[in-house]
Amino acid sequence: MMKDIATPARTKEILQKHGFSFKKSLGQNFLIDPNILKNIIYHAGIDKRSGVIEIGPGIGALTEPIARAAGKVVAFEIDGRLLPVLEDTLSPYPNVTVVHQDILEVDLNAVIEEQFADFDEVTVVANLPYYVTTPIIMKFLMGKVPIERMVIMMQREVADRITAVPGTKAYGSLSIAIQYYMDAEVSMIVPRTVFMPQPNVESAVLRLSRKATPPAFVINEEFLFKVARGSFVQRRKTILNNLQASLSQGKAKKEAILEALSTAEINPTRRGETLSIEEFATLSNALYEEFGRSVN
Repeated sequence: MMKDIATPARTKEILQKHGFSFKKSLGQNFLIDPNILKNIIYHAGIDKRSGVIEIGPGIGALTEPIARAAGKVVAFEIDGRLLPVLEDTLSPYPNVTVVHQDILEVDLNAVIEEQFADFDEVTVVANLPYYVTTPIIMKFLMGKVPIERMVIMMQREVADRITAVPGTKAYGSLSIAIQYYMDAEVSMIVPRTVFMPQPNVESAVLRLSRKATPPAFVINEEFLFKVARGSFVQRRKTILNNLQASLSQGKAKKEAILEALSTAEINPTRRGETLSIEEFATLSNALYEEFGRSVN
């Protein structure tokens, strides 16, 4: 039986065979440890009734164990040089479709409708390039894509920010945007030694599970996230100062901001990092009438 793709020897062999060289601009770091991959598949909880979307399959190291476990895999690869490599390495797995497209430009709802109509659920499993981790996650969440779970490898620092709680250094607008939709937990920390080439930072596998309902009602989700981002512009400043600086005509409309803070029962001298998602939701609703119309 052929060795797993995700071993140092087989990875080197594949790269040499196809004369492939890494592109730093695409954040290419291939996994070379089958045990890490087994762990990712375990946390993804997939079986033959699952459809899986993978992003950035590389040479197929993670795609291979996904294909063995899931009913169908659709993998999006931006680097055209990898298409012949994947055709070769994934040839034993007829349930894999590789699409040469940037995931950020894909109509994900159409993909799910076309490719996964016969499956009970669709899960995202990926080793994400660090430089596009956040935009990719937000595309799935803001686009109301019908996925229940995302199990993704990312830079540890980003995983810490996503899972952070109020009152901590890592807590910010990213924590709020993702935790509004998903329960987030770090499944495991991954050392840099299990990648080729080795990245400069530690990685983490993050498991995101869809919340049955958001933690609070908001009039406009985009405006909620705008208020959250604005509240962290300068972390050391008060919520009042940050909102004055970040909202349109905020300085001239200081009284309106104070009124909204009062309605939301939030002391204007607090800092953004102390507010819970529920408090941000109440605040964004109170600010919406005066500041939110332009978001639509």
